[in-house]
Amino acid sequence: MAKKQFKAESKRLLDLMIHSIYTHKEIFLRELISNASDAIDKLYYRILTEKITGVSKKDFFIKIAVDKDARTITITDNGIGMTKKDLEENLGTIAKSGSLLFKNEEATEKAANKIDIIGQFGVGFYSAFMVSEGIRVISKAYGEEQAWEWVSVGADGYSIKEGVKEGVGTEITLTIKEDTDDEKYGEFLSPWQIKSLVKRYSDYIRYPIKMDMEKSRKVEAPEGADGAAGTNDADGQAAAPKYETYIEEETLNSMVPLWKRAKSKITEEEYADFYKDKFADFEDPLKVIHTGVEGVVSYDALLFIPARAPYNYYSKDFEKGLQLYSSGVMIMDKAADLLPDYFSFVKGVVDSQDLSLNISRELLQHDRQLKAIEQRLEKKIKSELEALLAGDREKYEKFWGAFGLQLKFGLYDGYGAAKDVLKDLVLYYSSSEKKLVTLGEYVSRMKEDQKYIYYATGESTEKIDKLPQTEMLKDKGYEILYGPDQVDEFALKMIREYEGKEFKSVSDPDLGIEESEEDKKKAEKKAEKYADLIAEIKKVLEGKVTDVRLSKRLKSHPVVLVSGEGGLSLEMEKILKQMPGAEAAGQRKAERVLEINADHAVLKALGKLYESDKKQIKTYAGVLYDQALLMEGLPIEDPVAFSNAVCKLIEKTAQ
Repeated sequence: MAKKQFKAESKRLLDLMIHSIYTHKEIFLRELISNASDAIDKLYYRILTEKITGVSKKDFFIKIAVDKDARTITITDNGIGMTKKDLEENLGTIAKSGSLLFKNEEATEKAANKIDIIGQFGVGFYSAFMVSEGIRVISKAYGEEQAWEWVSVGADGYSIKEGVKEGVGTEITLTIKEDTDDEKYGEFLSPWQIKSLVKRYSDYIRYPIKMDMEKSRKVEAPEGADGAAGTNDADGQAAAPKYETYIEEETLNSMVPLWKRAKSKITEEEYADFYKDKFADFEDPLKVIHTGVEGVVSYDALLFIPARAPYNYYSKDFEKGLQLYSSGVMIMDKAADLLPDYFSFVKGVVDSQDLSLNISRELLQHDRQLKAIEQRLEKKIKSELEALLAGDREKYEKFWGAFGLQLKFGLYDGYGAAKDVLKDLVLYYSSSEKKLVTLGEYVSRMKEDQKYIYYATGESTEKIDKLPQTEMLKDKGYEILYGPDQVDEFALKMIREYEGKEFKSVSDPDLGIEESEEDKKKAEKKAEKYADLIAEIKKVLEGKVTDVRLSKRLKSHPVVLVSGEGGLSLEMEKILKQMPGAEAAGQRKAERVLEINADHAVLKALGKLYESDKKQIKTYAGVLYDQALLMEGLPIEDPVAFSNAVCKLIEKTAQ
């Protein structure tokens, strides 16, 4: 029997496919099973179009057999089979696809909608050479009497001869390579590994994938026999029960994916079990999103919002992405392009028959289809979260506790590109309501004369609530939003405004509150009275602050530091200082303004001191500045000098 050479530059192309096209060697099993499923689809199509009776989908199957001693894996199907010509053209010519030909030339549009065939490139079969030193194919085509055998040991070529096979279909036997130091090919000879790969990649192939599995069962020994229940061994101990092994045929795949079933026929328990099994979570999902879309790009999606964030969610180790299927065959375990970063917490599966797969079925030739799906999923996730917020506030707040920080990052990321998507989903703690509120809820309660949405940021809501900068706003009855996360200052500045109302930090130089004429006159008198003192304090603190002035925002505290006119706020400065390399890069500081409470006893005392002992102002001004730094959560420049100054003042007071 003469050996034939592959067409299409066989040796080079086959070598390329084995070493370059496929990322993981385990993909070979997915490819062969998908080919088997395609072959059954073709025969089933013939049965439908030729109106053959007595045959149904239940009669079709794919069978896998493993022989460890012979180092072989055999995949058998009872699909349409191949003639000698088919073997010559489909297996003898690399990159020619019988499935693609069938799809383009034979299947009507109506039938094609019922039968999804994804083997379009004719190279999946050759992925088996990644793990095999030789392949034998025996196939008998539907309507033919003669079977044919195709054999190849790689790029050197192949041979075809008459073969023997009882039924219609194809049997592919792989002789698995010997193990090397780098590759353990023998792992594919484990039935449990085969079962795992089928579950991972081919669980939703529509035909049963069967394999004989070794099982064990307890042997019921006769009464009084060794090992029987209730008998003892020589030492008087209860004898261990005996077990026997047996072989049982098992269907490895579930066939019908949950997302293809009608939502009305799926229970909450089934959704939860699917989620926990598929994504290794011990808790039920907080929210299930089951959706399907038909159109230019059709797909089914089953998405889940977890009840809590994974331990590594807010770390660089976390990988986002949805499982991507094409007609029930898993293409990618984590398709990152299906989710925007701010919805990266979503887990789930997407199944589409409209994807343009690349030659290895591992990546996509064009991203426009993925982009179209991603855009639709984004809208669906947003609408579901909005519905949860409106319909079940308690559950939404649980979601917010787990993933709210990610939505805040989304507001800031990309210069606020997603702010319109996310701004109605964010929650902030309210100074007046003493609970989390939405931006819409805040705006609905704003006073008629209120120009801005006021916010304050800091380490925690408790610490923010005690900030001196909030005193006057609270006294006037203005609501303040508290941002305890580092990203809050950046995120709110990126949103800029909500329903025409701008955001204003409580530390901004101008809070935009109109004063009465009486208050203006009082402020002017005090400013004039203490002008020389303020000028002296400013001179003492030159280089540390850009300005010193009497405060309109303080009620009980003597002093406060607020941001100057520059774009960098004090809170931003603190955050930037914590970033890696900030110190080495010479991080710039925010402009600092020291405000002194015009009605506080400290100002009166400083006024008297300025008249009696002007030199002492330097010490007092330094103490007040350091005090303001501490209240703002900023480090003081010289703790020792601050401590000594405080001690001197105590000594002086005691005299």
